[in-house]
Amino acid sequence: MKALVALILLVQLPIHKAVPAAPPAPLGCDDPESEAAAEAAVNYINGHSHHGYKFALNRIEDIRVVPQGPNNDIIFLELDLLETKCPILSPTPLANCTVRSFTEHAVEGDCDVKLQKVDGTLSVLASKCHSHADSSEDVLKVCPDCPLLATLNNTEVLETVSAALNDYNSKTTDSYLRLLEIGRAKIQYYPGHVVVAEFAVGATNCSAEEAKANVGACQLLPEDQSNFGFCTAVKVKRPSQDLQVDCQLYGHQVPAPDIPMLSGPGVTYIHSGQDTSAGLPPSAVGFTNHNLGLAHNNPVASESSSSEIFRSMLSEKSLTKRAVAEAAQHDKVLRPVGFVPPPPPCPGKIRHFDI
Repeated sequence: MKALVALILLVQLPIHKAVPAAPPAPLGCDDPESEAAAEAAVNYINGHSHHGYKFALNRIEDIRVVPQGPNNDIIFLELDLLETKCPILSPTPLANCTVRSFTEHAVEGDCDVKLQKVDGTLSVLASKCHSHADSSEDVLKVCPDCPLLATLNNTEVLETVSAALNDYNSKTTDSYLRLLEIGRAKIQYYPGHVVVAEFAVGATNCSAEEAKANVGACQLLPEDQSNFGFCTAVKVKRPSQDLQVDCQLYGHQVPAPDIPMLSGPGVTYIHSGQDTSAGLPPSAVGFTNHNLGLAHNNPVASESSSSEIFRSMLSEKSLTKRAVAEAAQHDKVLRPVGFVPPPPPCPGKIRHFDI
């Protein structure tokens, strides 16, 4: 009898099932882990860019983490970047590069990046970027007299660059410099007619004096001796005429092991038959800025996973927007007076300005 009672009591005991652990809260765009991933992504983008200027982070638009296993995550990032004043060739660390102000006719970059984080170590698997200058209308609303970006193959720009480089080479006692590419240019018409151009240069195997005898024989220094630099030219055309040029050479730089030497301007080591007399790759002709236009897959990533990531990201964007709309439509929860909802986890804060 006692055994029967014990059995009945045992059956009546509550059965406790193992409760699965709650999934981790999604990362916010301004969380330290998100910012660390964004920093790795921006360094990767600048390290693999071939033209123009370095870009700095302006805002983390979105982040999505897909666990792959213990201490192994795939991270998808959407980033807004802004062009800095540091040429892509410059050895200046990005942290010391100044972002161009809004009134200087800013250039924005939009990037989608896929990273992997294994045991706390981040690596970029793939990236896709494009960039564009802010609209002239937006600049003129804030600064009606500010000069605007000119197309890189504008006749006045090409004339200014040619005159400035000739002037510099005629006065220097160092290496003869050759044009690599035009970085950006602006033309002001009032109160004076002024052309300002920035352009990358490379030292050749000739001195400026030797070049006077046979400039055609002057070739850019080989990769293991290369010496790149950057020049700024200001040509006043009205009311008086004046030309000023300032050039800075960076000295030979040894590239990082995972970054090819071609991270310098693509014009440096051109394909045979490509016309670079104007210092412009074909992709820049007719535009006011070099398109960041970076699409890069890390060989570590499989071809299928790399090609699918951006389609999956676009699908995720659509689903997220739809979910937000539905939540707003059906949220009938009463809130106490004075209730301030917490900020959404994404997009993150704007570090510089919005364009």
